[in-house]
Amino acid sequence: MADPLLTLTTDFGNGSPYVAAVKGVILALNPEVRIVDLSHDISPQDLRQAAFFLASTLPYYPPETLHVVVVDPGVGSQRSILYVEVAYVRLLVPDNGCWTWLLEGERRRMRVIRLTEKRFWRNRISATFHGRDIFAPVAANLSLGLDPRELGPIISDWVRLERPVPCHDAHSIIGEVLFVDRFGNLITNIPGEALLRDGRAKRVRIAGIEVSRIVRTYSDAEPGTLLALVSSSEFLEVAVNQGNAAQLLNAQTGTPVTLEYLPEA
Repeated sequence: MADPLLTLTTDFGNGSPYVAAVKGVILALNPEVRIVDLSHDISPQDLRQAAFFLASTLPYYPPETLHVVVVDPGVGSQRSILYVEVAYVRLLVPDNGCWTWLLEGERRRMRVIRLTEKRFWRNRISATFHGRDIFAPVAANLSLGLDPRELGPIISDWVRLERPVPCHDAHSIIGEVLFVDRFGNLITNIPGEALLRDGRAKRVRIAGIEVSRIVRTYSDAEPGTLLALVSSSEFLEVAVNQGNAAQLLNAQTGTPVTLEYLPEA
């Protein structure tokens, strides 16, 4: 049998002592576990970025992988820590909604447990570092085969993080930027299918500027061209071929985007 697989997603920053400490606690309890770093570059306390990241990546991992997520602006407060199973994705997460975009369209296997059994935690719990003192030892114990039912009670209510929903009318869809990647590409909350639908002529505007081209892929436009296309995550994306749309447009998460349907000639 392959060694258990455990992933880490945090806002701690690459090379931080916090990531190293979390790994140390896990490996001290289970030296055989395989740890995969998904990202430690989530913007500090940015729950929407974490939600987009998790929804875009976790479904591609092998079933029964345990995903440990420590993007936790409520650390030390009364917020809960949850063990979650949704479909075939398993997570340890703070109860702040960062995982709940995974629920969209998913109503199959579902179980949520609130962590209350302190015998699986470290003996001394820092008020500011639950990633090391609670998440890490619980994750290690789960990787060793601990039955999740021993962690605490099953619950039916948890914090939900709402995904911004675009507005529709007969002539347009108005949405916003959900995520800015490291290339400066702007991923919106407008479904990509709307860009391709029914063959009507369309126009994309962002931050008051009209996008020059609607294309299938970046190289369909000349370098430096502001363009729109369907992203790999199936949303409308605004980009610059071999450039940075976020810098060009001074755009960021929340910047409004409009897809207009043009009148027929």
